[in-house]
Amino acid sequence: MKKVILLFILFAVAFPLETLKAQTVKEKKKVIRGEQAPLANPGQKNFGGPPPTGSPMRPRMQEPQIATVSLDDINMSDPFIFPDEKTKTYYLTGTGGRLYKSTDLKMWTGPYKIIDLTGTWMDGQFVAAAEIHHIGDKYYLAGTWNDHSNPIENIPRRYNVPRNQTQLLVSDKPEGPYSPLVKEYDFCLGPEDWDIIDGTLYQENDTTYMVFVHEWTQIIDGTMDYMPLSKDLTRRTAEPTTIFRASEASWSKEMNSIGEATFGMKMPGWVTDGPQLFRTQTGKLGMLWATWGVKRYLQGICYSESGSIKGPWIQENEPFKDDNSGHGMLFTTFEGKRLFIIHHAEDKGPRKPQIYEVDDSGDKLILGKRYQP
Repeated sequence: MKKVILLFILFAVAFPLETLKAQTVKEKKKVIRGEQAPLANPGQKNFGGPPPTGSPMRPRMQEPQIATVSLDDINMSDPFIFPDEKTKTYYLTGTGGRLYKSTDLKMWTGPYKIIDLTGTWMDGQFVAAAEIHHIGDKYYLAGTWNDHSNPIENIPRRYNVPRNQTQLLVSDKPEGPYSPLVKEYDFCLGPEDWDIIDGTLYQENDTTYMVFVHEWTQIIDGTMDYMPLSKDLTRRTAEPTTIFRASEASWSKEMNSIGEATFGMKMPGWVTDGPQLFRTQTGKLGMLWATWGVKRYLQGICYSESGSIKGPWIQENEPFKDDNSGHGMLFTTFEGKRLFIIHHAEDKGPRKPQIYEVDDSGDKLILGKRYQP
């Protein structure tokens, strides 16, 4: 026994605890920015504005005035409506992370600031595709933050890939305030060397999954992936699994082939965007997702043959809606009516939320008429 203790002491002296800890910490690779894809032609269709500058954070904008407006007066990408049964209130959020409230789906009060990211790498950064989910006795906001000052990969003559991660925030109330579920400064829920956006939450067999996009800008043919989360949602319990690639859908078109530039550059590839899993009234498991096609942005659907997230997933033959609309999300009114919200843009106009009726009584979702509250 004395020999064992002596050996342990000698080992501790030779290899201090801090040294052992350091050996388990993955050193961050310094990414050198490189030449990007060719620039778009003057006047070419272009999504996302000019190439990012790599500025550490966006300038803080003046706080908007709180007002009550109609849905038609709101400009927003990636809209998401959470109906809260406790308060009989509909909460609308999306890209930008601000919140609007309504009791009738017609008039909305906002935008409210609901997010506090103090002490994290996301503080001051832009949030995209925010969603609200109610699990247990907590409300979770899933949102995607980017940091263009922190590239994770340079792909020569293509793109300086920034850090993009979908993270989870938590609150006791649907209207917030929301703060990071994991507060460590550099925490990322997904693999740190993956460009991850548009994460959503889905529950199956007592497991909560995050379903998310692995960006086409990094891997050319974008994928939809899932990863199981721990019971407290603070970490992934397995590495991501790919569900499908964008090119598997006949209506997903390669960006250069349709003359579409991205961030002012001619980057080839196929896009995955905005997943949401749903079940029809017959129990059929489907997924809404968006991509780019011959009429620009579009909404598509695929269905799981097994009825499980594990698939296989079969893409529909035709898009669900293909008129520069997409990133759709389903929700149910307090009266039990199933509705579908998307953003739509006319020509070069702003993206505006629109609500449609849907029929989910069969094995497939059927798009109905524009909803008028």
